[in-house]
Amino acid sequence: MTRTWQISDVTDAAVARVAAARLATAFGVPPVERARLTASLGAQLRLCLTKGGTWRLALETGTVSRTAAEAAQRVLHAVVTPSPEAAAAGQPPWRVTVPCPGAEDVGAVAAAVAGAVADDPAQLAQALLGADEDTALVLDRLTEQEGLVDFHREELQQTNQGVVALHAELDAAGRAQREAFAAERKARTEAEHARRRLTFLADASAVLTASLDHHEIVRRLPELLVPEYAAGVDIWLFDQDGDRPGPAHAAAAVVAARTGRPQYAAAHPGGLPGVDDQPPSALAPDRPLLCIPLPTRQAPLGVVTLSPPGDRWDPDDAVMLVELTRRASIAIDHAQRYQHNRDIAETLQRALLTELPAPSGLALAARYLPATHGLNIGGDWYDAFRQPDGGVIAVVGDVTGHGLRAAVMMSQLRTALRAYAVDGGSPGQLLTRLHTFLHHLQPDLFATAVIARFHPDDPTVTWAAAGHPPPVLRTPDGGVRTLDAKPGAMLGIPMRQEIADHTVPMAPGSTLALYTDGLVERRARGIDPGIARLADALGSFGPAELDADLEGSADGILRPMLSDSERDDDVCLLLCHLRATG
Repeated sequence: MTRTWQISDVTDAAVARVAAARLATAFGVPPVERARLTASLGAQLRLCLTKGGTWRLALETGTVSRTAAEAAQRVLHAVVTPSPEAAAAGQPPWRVTVPCPGAEDVGAVAAAVAGAVADDPAQLAQALLGADEDTALVLDRLTEQEGLVDFHREELQQTNQGVVALHAELDAAGRAQREAFAAERKARTEAEHARRRLTFLADASAVLTASLDHHEIVRRLPELLVPEYAAGVDIWLFDQDGDRPGPAHAAAAVVAARTGRPQYAAAHPGGLPGVDDQPPSALAPDRPLLCIPLPTRQAPLGVVTLSPPGDRWDPDDAVMLVELTRRASIAIDHAQRYQHNRDIAETLQRALLTELPAPSGLALAARYLPATHGLNIGGDWYDAFRQPDGGVIAVVGDVTGHGLRAAVMMSQLRTALRAYAVDGGSPGQLLTRLHTFLHHLQPDLFATAVIARFHPDDPTVTWAAAGHPPPVLRTPDGGVRTLDAKPGAMLGIPMRQEIADHTVPMAPGSTLALYTDGLVERRARGIDPGIARLADALGSFGPAELDADLEGSADGILRPMLSDSERDDDVCLLLCHLRATG
């Protein structure tokens, strides 16, 4: 269906506009689209009247389809054709299309509506006024949309505020996470540094305490500290009598020696835990100095002065250095005490191990070897001396324990034995008196001993033992036997005992070996295999060898006996050889 209107004045324009509105209503055009159509058409018709001439409005219905699959949709086309004058001036037609979702066959209704409006001016005016209903409806819709927009604007504002707050929270959480990560990295770094310091402290302590030579400890300390923890190390050790000679030392070192507290000498305070600050040293004004005393229970042994590897020390490094110096002081103190005791013990040992006599017809050779670790002295001892009647006493003993106390006790037993032997007496009687002497003198100290007595007028040897390994006798024909008669108990045990004598023949060319258990006893095998080895070694010599070189024979016995393991006990051997010729 197509309807046309000629428009040359305002009445024609009003009629055309009303007709277009009613047709749009009849075809079911929605109010908003209808208002948009009439408003646009009204504006175009006003333009037509302004330009003048006769214009033509055509309204027609049709169908359109976007795709082949979609159903055709009815639409309403409005076309305003310009007047011939406007067309000649290049004015293009005006077109608009609106959908008609509720359109039916309304041709008759549209014709009646258009005629009625054209014949009745009152209805035309009413229709023009009624056009405001669509406008009012559009305005209502607009108001609703504005309210909805305001509502959504408020929601958007709240959402934006929430987003801003969320961003702020996320930013704060991010900062907190970064701070936590930084704190974790710092804690991990500090833990790694602490582990490194503790490892260094443990390793350095093991190195310092491994030596019993204080000179070695003093030499190793700078090697351990330079260059990681110090650029330079100066160790000032005081002498034993309290004087402190030597080159000039920093004033802070003197203060550390006097107060026993670590001192830090620099132009600025060090802030080191447990360390006192001092002015910079006149000896080194351009570099800091850390002066740490070497403490002991009595007085400092000296002062260690350190210069830093960089500008200054880390406080934790300073704490570690103070602790390492303390441990070094303990190691030096122990080493000096050990050296002192060893010197005393060795002096005493040399005084006790006197030269052997050289009686006619009897050759003596002795060997004393300290244990391969610890103090070079123990309770093992040997001695040989003449009695007033011409007899010769040979003794080998072993005081329990090691060190200075054992050496002192050994000395007392040796002196007591010599004193008792002046009055005469057999080996058993002498051991019995030594037992009583030791029990009353040192109730908690014990000893073993074996004594042999030779006399130039007697072709026998008399011997007695108290808890001691048995003597080994080599006869001139090369036979070797152990004198395993039952010995007495150890000297000094809390019991009364009378130690018996034993006598065996000893022809010229015979050799009697007295020894301590350090020569024959091994922890893994006991003592019997060692005695058997000693017998084999003694039997391996010929009579001429023992007569010619008893000292060399003693070395020849020790060499195979001591080559199998480290000695953890002292060794004493006394060979008594009865010469074949007078």
